[in-house]
Amino acid sequence: MRRLAGKTILVTAAGQGIGRAIAERLGQEGASVIATDLRVEGLDGLSGRLEQLDVTDAGAVSRLIGSLEHLQGLVNCAGVVHHGDILACDEASWRFSFELNVHAAYHTTRAALPLLLKYGGSVVNIGSVVGSIKAAPDRFAYGATKAALIGMTKALAADYVTRGVRANIICPGTVDSPSWRGRVDTQAEVRGVDRQMVEAEFVARQPLGRVGSPQEIAALAAYLLSDESAFTTGQAHVIDGGWSN
Repeated sequence: MRRLAGKTILVTAAGQGIGRAIAERLGQEGASVIATDLRVEGLDGLSGRLEQLDVTDAGAVSRLIGSLEHLQGLVNCAGVVHHGDILACDEASWRFSFELNVHAAYHTTRAALPLLLKYGGSVVNIGSVVGSIKAAPDRFAYGATKAALIGMTKALAADYVTRGVRANIICPGTVDSPSWRGRVDTQAEVRGVDRQMVEAEFVARQPLGRVGSPQEIAALAAYLLSDESAFTTGQAHVIDGGWSN
């Protein structure tokens, strides 16, 4: 299917994991993809326009989006997972979590809105089931930022529902990605246990008995960016293998 033919869509953090899977899927669906990442080498092999972008730099975001002629979709995928409770989260970690998980989406969305209003379009934020949907141990800063992103998404949807712009947020459970595998390795090292044990602990909390795949998240993103979802806005779409059920 080429459900996204004729649409120009910008994806942040497209260098690996969920962001890369989304960029690949959107290209397969016929979109003109603008794939961005701070580490531009991670974009190798993707089709479309490839751009290095620091999403925490409001000026850089404005310059890139200001160079575009068309835009019908935006995927805010950049994020960081801080591990720890409130006592393990110093102010620098707290501020950086909000800078990358929330403020970056603010910068990109605010810059993109004039084009989205002109051509009609959809904003898809990548959130998490951890936050206002459910809590998880040692996800203090992460949960706070993802809850904020849900609130921002719903506000966007309410403000622009009559003006041709939709906004939705995808809330995954644990997804197999380089980021997740890195966290597994770090926890195994800190705790002095085998990494397979830590991985099994993550899997055990998923009722389906496995973690998700980036491609499963990408399929939902493609739907939300397509005209097939034209009656859907302001929703937190949970895709977590039953973890929050």
